[in-house]
Amino acid sequence: MATAPVIHWLLDGDPAIRWQSMRDLADSTSRSVQREQRRVAAEGWGARLLERQDDDGRWAGGLYTPKWTSTTYTLLLLRALGLPPRHPQALRACQVLLDTGFWEDGGINFFAPRRNCSETCVSSMVLAVVCWFQHEDPRVDQLAEHLLGRQMADGGWNCRYTEGSGGATHGSFHTTILALEALLEYESFRRSHAQAAREAQARGREFLLVHRLFKSHRTGAVVKPAMTQLSFPTQWHFDILRGLDYFRACNATRDDRLSDALQLLEKKRTAEGMWLLENVYSGKSYFTMETKGRASRWNTLRALRVLRWWGFPMAIKEKP
Repeated sequence: MATAPVIHWLLDGDPAIRWQSMRDLADSTSRSVQREQRRVAAEGWGARLLERQDDDGRWAGGLYTPKWTSTTYTLLLLRALGLPPRHPQALRACQVLLDTGFWEDGGINFFAPRRNCSETCVSSMVLAVVCWFQHEDPRVDQLAEHLLGRQMADGGWNCRYTEGSGGATHGSFHTTILALEALLEYESFRRSHAQAAREAQARGREFLLVHRLFKSHRTGAVVKPAMTQLSFPTQWHFDILRGLDYFRACNATRDDRLSDALQLLEKKRTAEGMWLLENVYSGKSYFTMETKGRASRWNTLRALRVLRWWGFPMAIKEKP
């Protein structure tokens, strides 16, 4: 169970941390949560990112590169911070991504003419941000249909899979979590079109569950040690906390096959009741939010809300 000092520590953080802690851990009123969420655009990390937008609506002059300061990754981070939907700067950037990257196959291809088809990971990222920011455009539905069509027989997705022409034959943890998050955003944004997205997510969750989120379904061995390390921002990478937080976000049926990941997450809690920033992906950033090896508000917030969803009581009142 979370202690009051940990909750108060979270509530003393950036508005991006505070509003989500109020919503997910402190049971604050909807009005106070929304008021705090609006601060993301005006103060702290969110405001600092918005200030760096180029005159043409991009960030760092690029669509997908440089990593992690380009338009795609900056919008992903603003979504994670909780910049409110329909923010004009975000909508302008969403328009740029679609106008520049929308491809004839219905996906996103920032790499033509070098590539003659869309890339599933990038298509998922773009779908996630345009849906979160509620960008109204008929290409959003086409992008979702493209992503649904890229799901593989095992329920996962893989950016190296090409239907009818070889490539990967097994889902990728990384591509799968990107697709699942995107389809969850689409389900929320386009409720009248949500049935196919819900069904695809159910198959995708089963792919992750068969692997207990981080293990080989054949041998039980850890697929990749990095997937057991907690990161933020996660960028395009999968890890156990990202997977668990998706299951929480969609309020999936609690399945015992998540228990290995939950137990590992619980073991990572410090004596003070926090979680560390264990891993940082190399690349450019506009600023440092947290320090590797130190207590992480991001990881603590996400871990606590996962544990609460799983059934840990957390009746902690908001700090005055």
